[in-house]
Amino acid sequence: MEVVPAWAPAVGFTLLPHAGGFFGSRITKKEIPVWYESLQKPSWCPPNWVFAPVWGTLYTSMGYGSYLVWKELGGFNEKSVVPLGLYAGQLALNWAWTPIFFGAHKMGWGLVTLLLTTGTATATAASWYNINKTAAYLMVPYLAWLTMASALNYRIWKDNRNKK
Repeated sequence: MEVVPAWAPAVGFTLLPHAGGFFGSRITKKEIPVWYESLQKPSWCPPNWVFAPVWGTLYTSMGYGSYLVWKELGGFNEKSVVPLGLYAGQLALNWAWTPIFFGAHKMGWGLVTLLLTTGTATATAASWYNINKTAAYLMVPYLAWLTMASALNYRIWKDNRNKK
């Protein structure tokens, strides 16, 4: 008798990244109307309504990619330590950005966190490439978004350095 249905790991891995997004959204929702709206932002800053669907899509994509790698490597084992460890590290950094940037209003540290996230996510995608190319390709939109988010964070930090 099978204890866990065959589809459960796919769903679990796909939904896992959303957990940090859910908790982060509680901070963001509180800070957008007052603090974030008071910041000077570049003309190319996406409107606020764009962020939730983009992050939802990116979290789903990277989560499913992690499932593909986990499945390809036969679960959690010696072979999966590096590719899934890198993934876990970039996900933890990703989740840390919101409390740093929005919660603590530390725009410079937010940028550092985003740059570390981007580097770790790049290493994750590279490590996944020889395991499952689809999984690696599922990280590409996320890497593009992290690049834009890093540039946006930099501009916001640069243009609002004296703002508390």
